[in-house]
Amino acid sequence: MPDTKVPPLAAPPAGVYQDDEPLDRHQAAAAASAGVQAPAANVGMVLTAQCEFPVLGRGASRDRFAVLVHSKAPADVARAPLDLVTVLDVSRSMQGPKLELLKQAMCFVVDQLGPADRLSVVAFSCSAWRLTRLARMSDAGKAAAKSAVGALVPTSGTNIGYGLRVGAQVLYGRRHKNVVASMILLSDGQDMYLRPSPQPNGAMSKSYINLVPPSLTHAGSRPAPIHTFGFGADHDAAAMHAIAEATGGTFSFIHDHAAIQDAFARCIGGLLSVAVQEARIAVTCLHRGVQVQEVKSGSYANTVAADGRAASIDVGELYDDEGRHFLVLVYVPRARSTEEVTRLIKVSCTYRIAATGQMAHVAAPAAVIQRPLELTYMPPPAIEVERERVRLAAAEDIATARVAADGGQHAGAAQILNSRLREVERSAPGAAGDDPTCEALKEELRDLSARVGDRQEYQQTGRACLLAGMSSHAQQRATGVETASKTTPRAYLTPKMEEMVETSRESSRKRGSNQQPGGRSMQVIKQVKQDLSENF
Repeated sequence: MPDTKVPPLAAPPAGVYQDDEPLDRHQAAAAASAGVQAPAANVGMVLTAQCEFPVLGRGASRDRFAVLVHSKAPADVARAPLDLVTVLDVSRSMQGPKLELLKQAMCFVVDQLGPADRLSVVAFSCSAWRLTRLARMSDAGKAAAKSAVGALVPTSGTNIGYGLRVGAQVLYGRRHKNVVASMILLSDGQDMYLRPSPQPNGAMSKSYINLVPPSLTHAGSRPAPIHTFGFGADHDAAAMHAIAEATGGTFSFIHDHAAIQDAFARCIGGLLSVAVQEARIAVTCLHRGVQVQEVKSGSYANTVAADGRAASIDVGELYDDEGRHFLVLVYVPRARSTEEVTRLIKVSCTYRIAATGQMAHVAAPAAVIQRPLELTYMPPPAIEVERERVRLAAAEDIATARVAADGGQHAGAAQILNSRLREVERSAPGAAGDDPTCEALKEELRDLSARVGDRQEYQQTGRACLLAGMSSHAQQRATGVETASKTTPRAYLTPKMEEMVETSRESSRKRGSNQQPGGRSMQVIKQVKQDLSENF
């Protein structure tokens, strides 16, 4: 197959693509039921509410008493089919090994999709074009997708906004819709077409939100999150982070070019295991004097009633066996003289089961505390609550360090992170030395501190690592971040994501061994030729 640029398909009427391949309902049903071994008791979400302290003196009141709300999706449930649009940067800086690695990674993604899943490939440089319509990943569909990817060549310019507009047209114009939809954006450069605009402080700066089509930012109607990947040291991390943040996606930083396939695998492993959608947690105060003061929910929107008697959190979708932690801070009043127990809050969750479309409901036991007349001993805070407090404080300091480093205060940024590292080490879960969350936080803070202290290192890797960390903590979802130890980050990785990363590494090992002298060539272009000869 010649390595030539694939021409764009004809532009559709009304600015949207309405030629997506119809769904095969029989294939979707087969995919949903294949390999499901979960027992009946494991088909629903798990919801718990953990109080910071189990007791509070009857005559005492407490501001900002923490209740940890934990929601977890069921494991090993039926899989919902996916509509995926990949928007790929093919600007001049992608030439050479970077583009070949991207092609390999995309072929891996194609191979992981099932016949009920659909894929559309969009490429962009100074303009943007659709390479393939949204088509089912049958044998023929996979071969066509690999052919289009294999024919990509780099051209000049980087117009991220144009690429996203074409991707949005593909999603927005769908006549048929799979249950799960998402977009992947990869770029290795700076957008050349977004002009600075005046800010409220009078300065001129780029408003990255203008890169995102309105149809992808309106929460009530946006069709899919955008998971963004910054490729190499020269990409615009601020732009990629802003795009992901505006659409409910995640931002990953790929500094090591060879890690691109693993980064895609981590993302695809999640998208192919969406178990729950439209999850919404409701919090209701039970005692007449209890009031919700604040909800710590990261990037997940929350509302607190004006009288403080109720609150809600829009959780959205969860992957198979994926969890979320939220802190609900409440005011606890003094207890009446005869009150031995105070019932604080009731937590419930409504959600849609992705594979079946059915709505479901789950409620946690009420969060209660004992109210002894005299409190002779105050136990330490619950380790689960303390762990979440430690994580939230670290996430806030990562964001603060980013502001300082962007302002040129690199030593100050490093000091912020080092101070937080010492606090994590002194915390109850951190001092234990065997808490996975705190151990991951320690490694993250050490790595980020090393990257922000030097101006050049910050510009090359530090900013992107900070933003990827902020994205991960805000979403409580795994992103690709290269750490100093080169180990794969485990924070927020679900079992399905880990499995997909291992599949990626096994395929890379096989490809490497097959490329040794005397072995069978596994170059991407030759593989695409083989697929084409087998299917056409």
